[in-house]
Amino acid sequence: MANRIERIDVTHHRLALDPAFPASWDSRPRRWFPATIVRVQDDEGRIGIGSGDAMYGFDDYRHLFIGTDPLDLTRHSAVIENVSFHAGRLWPLDAALWDLAGKILGKPCWRMAGARASGVRAYASSGIHRSLTDLAHWAEHVVARGFPALKIRFGRPRLADDLAALAAVREAVGERIEIMVDCNQGWRMAWDTQSPWRADEALAVIRQMEPYRVYWVEEPLHRGDYSGYAWLRRQAGVRIAGGELTREMHEFEALLEHDCLDVYQPDVVCTLGLEGARRLTAQIEERGRVFTPHTWGNGIGLAANLHVAAGASNAPFVEFPYDPPEWAPSRRDFPLSTPLDIDEHGWIELGEAPGLGIELNEAVLGATLAATSRYD
Repeated sequence: MANRIERIDVTHHRLALDPAFPASWDSRPRRWFPATIVRVQDDEGRIGIGSGDAMYGFDDYRHLFIGTDPLDLTRHSAVIENVSFHAGRLWPLDAALWDLAGKILGKPCWRMAGARASGVRAYASSGIHRSLTDLAHWAEHVVARGFPALKIRFGRPRLADDLAALAAVREAVGERIEIMVDCNQGWRMAWDTQSPWRADEALAVIRQMEPYRVYWVEEPLHRGDYSGYAWLRRQAGVRIAGGELTREMHEFEALLEHDCLDVYQPDVVCTLGLEGARRLTAQIEERGRVFTPHTWGNGIGLAANLHVAAGASNAPFVEFPYDPPEWAPSRRDFPLSTPLDIDEHGWIELGEAPGLGIELNEAVLGATLAATSRYD
């Protein structure tokens, strides 16, 4: 007889941040880091773990999962996609289901996703607008740690300030490392009513980046500007990346149909899930494009993205949020007993542990608990 899902727990946690984290895309320094943890338990007591979005609206749809076969991942993905239209994004549940399935099958998720590789290289992703001196020091530190690439974010008060930051990083690292730039035009914080760049504005910015040999330019336009992206990609002469919060499969297919991007970046705990991303990767690679997921949450979401990237894709590297001391692995991965980190060559090996291969730090989660919901 097949296993059944017996219980789902959703808990919400808040870690106090001191010093605060001044995210470049948010005008208010963040003094709390929230995390939503999803635990899915089968009738033999095995528990799968996921994390990501806050699971808004799940209470109305819990009956669609309790009592079902935990290994029916294609079915679960389709239901979660349907619910994402009616309520919040429930993709953390998808990650928990994959983790549980891996534990039932005795396989790591990267093998379930396609078994191409057991690890992937990471690029260091900055989230803070530092002074030029401090940014150069960060870049030098990133090189010393073994990362093959790094990413900085634009969005300072003046474009000249952004270009000065890019110049400082290139001068600090020389040709030892690839540099990416995130323009953060694809979406806005709820309070931010500023219009995104037009395609001609984005092209003018990209032309000014050319002396610094940028590997890719990320989200230079709004996520739905298909015609603008198609035109910009033909004109720019540099890789164009995007799609981190594009919500539905048909939107990614429209991006592909219009040949909008060189690099596709869905975050599997915010959109598509592991099953959807695995299927999308095949379409991306058929067209000669690159899949490498965005990730900017805790280590559970990072692990889910690493597994699908390693197992299903030829991603050159995967985003690794890294901006110490404000954003070090120990702070980012506070729900985990062991933070994720790279080796001396920038690789993250995923190993053969079943599922996502992660373990929760229950003591820390207990100390940071803000709210809980149980469904059975």
